[in-house]
Amino acid sequence: MSATYSFLDVHAAIVGVGGSFSLGSGAGAAKEGITITQTEDIDTMTIGADGQGMHTLHADKSGKVTVRLLKTSPTNALLSAMVAFQRTSGANHGNNTITIVNSTTGDAITCEQCAFSRIPDITYAQEADVIQWVFNSVTINVGLGAGL
Repeated sequence: MSATYSFLDVHAAIVGVGGSFSLGSGAGAAKEGITITQTEDIDTMTIGADGQGMHTLHADKSGKVTVRLLKTSPTNALLSAMVAFQRTSGANHGNNTITIVNSTTGDAITCEQCAFSRIPDITYAQEADVIQWVFNSVTINVGLGAGL
C-alpha cells in the first residue's frame, strides 16, 4: 500500500450522449480538482421521549459531482458542446456516467445517471477564474481503497 497521494494518479472520465473524454489528470483540472458530495445522510436517528432510539436507513445514493477546470482547459469546450447537445431533448438529458479511479490508493467511484446541473458561472477579471461544472447524480457508488 502506498502512503503517497498525487492527482497524477486520478483518472476521471465522463461518458454520455454527445461525448466521452477525460476529466482527471491531463484534462486541465484546477488545483481544487473534483468533489463528490452526497445529497442526504445515510441515516436518520430518532430518539423517543423515554430515551429509546431507532435508526432509519435511507436508500438515497444521490449526490453532486463538481469538476473544477482551469479557464484555459480545452475540456471546457468539450463539456460546453456536450451540455448544449443534451439540452436539445429530454432523451439526451441525465444519461451521463462519471467514473473516478485513483490507481495508487485503489479508490473507485461510479456516478450514474448524471445530468448537468447548470452552466458554470463565468467571471472575466484581472485573473482568470476556475470553471466549475456541477452534475447531479442519481446514484453514486464509492469504494475507497477498493482496489488494494
